[in-house]
Amino acid sequence: MPNNGPNNGLAGGLGIGLAEELGELLVGVNRLARRKLRGGLAGPPLPVAQAELLRLVQSYPGIRVSAAARELRLAGNSVSTLVRRLGDLGLLAREPDPLDRRAARLRVTPEAARRLRDWDDRRAALYREQWQRLAPGDRTALAAALPALHRLAAQLGGETLSDTGK
Repeated sequence: MPNNGPNNGLAGGLGIGLAEELGELLVGVNRLARRKLRGGLAGPPLPVAQAELLRLVQSYPGIRVSAAARELRLAGNSVSTLVRRLGDLGLLAREPDPLDRRAARLRVTPEAARRLRDWDDRRAALYREQWQRLAPGDRTALAAALPALHRLAAQLGGETLSDTGK
């Protein structure tokens, strides 16, 4: 159970350290947002792994399956399974690599792009609405924390395709 008390773990509480509490809170906020957003979906929701692969392919059109596996830090056969499922749903297209016919290049379909755009728009609207409901002091505190959260995300991510320019 999260520590929602005034000390938020600073003075012992449940004994959760600040780093652990931050991790639990970020996961919880993300889960709650996904639950709210899934309620208004036109079709069935995509599992997180499938959505992550679609977002990666949208960012890097033509990425190979092997590069996607490295970027997502998943086994190649796991990504191949995701590719097959997304292809069956009409959300991901596999194209032969002109340089290596054994390899495939991936592209999101227009339907996938539409679904991702819809999700992004709805998520942005949800967070804008929730932001406005916060007290001014809470908005100021969250805004001040954003640079540190960006650094934490970069640190957790390590080197990615976008870092290396590949």
